[in-house]
Amino acid sequence: MHAIVHREIALPNLPSASGAELVGNALYVIGDDSPWLYRLDAATLATDKATALFETAHFSQGRIPKHLKPDLECLTIICAADGETGLLALGSGATPAREQGYWVPLTGPENLPGSVYPLSMAGLYAALRPHLPAGATLNLEAAAATTTELLLLQRTVGAAVGGNLLFRLPLAATLAFLYRRQPSPPPVRVQRFQLPTIDGKPAGFSGAAWFAGRLFVTASVEDTADAVLDGAVLGSFVGVLPPKAGAAALARLMWPDGRPYLGKVESVAVRRQVARGHFELLLVTDDDTGGSTAVLAELVV
Repeated sequence: MHAIVHREIALPNLPSASGAELVGNALYVIGDDSPWLYRLDAATLATDKATALFETAHFSQGRIPKHLKPDLECLTIICAADGETGLLALGSGATPAREQGYWVPLTGPENLPGSVYPLSMAGLYAALRPHLPAGATLNLEAAAATTTELLLLQRTVGAAVGGNLLFRLPLAATLAFLYRRQPSPPPVRVQRFQLPTIDGKPAGFSGAAWFAGRLFVTASVEDTADAVLDGAVLGSFVGVLPPKAGAAALARLMWPDGRPYLGKVESVAVRRQVARGHFELLLVTDDDTGGSTAVLAELVV
């Protein structure tokens, strides 16, 4: 297995990219300290539209301050049972201010964003916390969806054992709970994964995408033991999560000349399958100072 970075492109005026989803000819991106859902041309990566997810008076400097931001980390496309297709953006849940989500229907042949519907995630997140390792903070970093399940990935930093979790939720029941159509939270299935390390520091989940019956994930390594504070970035991995819990064999992202890629990858979208076991990926990164890039990479599994 190997993962090669071929090109990196700056994304100006798009701070702190944290989630990405390819929908037809568009790439949708969220930032963890931005109120906007950005729509980019998937081929040129030029921004052609931005939709406000919420109103804020704290974006005047181009980033919402850390202690106020909703920390939107998760973005996935969902095809609901009623035929509606849309994007679900979710906060990490690490603090009460980060227990917010947004549903954005996509309409028309170009899948343009419609009206934004805010969702409280407090009840659902409360149902997830009992499954965390002792002392760990809920810190959701990625989401993906199949036709039947919502998949949420927990990144636990520091010394907590078994902290890289995949929460598997029944999609229809989860949406019904979020829309307040049923009073009880959905049942939760949990899988625990061991991820690779760099210099003894464990990787943590950072992105996910469901493509062709496989769950593609990214994971990054930061030198920090805090779910809120950032640390020095040591590198990033990408790969396909196995169907059963346990050790996950991921490939470290490298440049063609063999140098390790040192950016912090935050999300992954699969552009296409080139050949059997060979995929073209589009990644987004966040440098923790407001800068964002898109990375074109290939993965061979």
